[in-house]
Amino acid sequence: MPPAKKRTRSYDSARTRAAVLAQFENVRAAVAALTPEQLAGPTRLGEWTVRELAAHLTMAVGAVARYLAEPEPAKQELTLLDWPFATATAAAQVDEDTRAIDTGDLAALYAATAERYTERLAGTSDDRLVPTRFGAMRLADFLVTRTVELVVHTDDLNAATGLDIPYDRQALAACTRLLADALAVKAPGGAVEVRVPPFAVVQCVEGPRHTRGTPPNVVETDPLTWIRLATGRTDFATERAAARVSASGERADLAGLLPLMG
Repeated sequence: MPPAKKRTRSYDSARTRAAVLAQFENVRAAVAALTPEQLAGPTRLGEWTVRELAAHLTMAVGAVARYLAEPEPAKQELTLLDWPFATATAAAQVDEDTRAIDTGDLAALYAATAERYTERLAGTSDDRLVPTRFGAMRLADFLVTRTVELVVHTDDLNAATGLDIPYDRQALAACTRLLADALAVKAPGGAVEVRVPPFAVVQCVEGPRHTRGTPPNVVETDPLTWIRLATGRTDFATERAAARVSASGERADLAGLLPLMG
């Protein structure tokens, strides 16, 4: 696991808390309108159906309430910037847990998840430690990871169903920024500037550091394309050929560094 950078971006916790619920409600409304045929359809996530993907999102958000119901760990074991690199280790268990969810009444499942999220968070400190799959982390940091789960899987749902589920701006911003910072952790340096307007700019890759003027190596893309690259939904060469990624400079090919999350 790559070491986390000493300096971590700050996130407005009140906005993150609201963004998680807002994006979950966006998904909830869309899932409620899906037909049985649509729910039985395939996704780009292996053997998961749309129904299983929808259920997984309740598990991802429901983890907040589940972890807060457990005893608080004695010490922090995971930072926010460790999390993206740890997720691949739990893929098999996540698949098993998702398939075990009772999806007979998705509407009730979504309603209960939203209610428990709101109730458990009320009055809970951002610094409260929660026992995640990968180690104890601060509640405020764990909530940022929920924006990644929600935004990435909203995109998966849209791809599977042809819907256009909207993205809460704050959730999209937090997801984009965390994955951009993860790239800077994986490939520390200042030779390449990666721009994901309007949410993130990071420098990465070893080599001469840019100090002023136009950087010699620049990669720029939009938030959703960046998120798909970072999570393996697409690849750098494909998006560059489709002009959804611009890359200039001899060090600006990020193909060997992506994806960041499996």
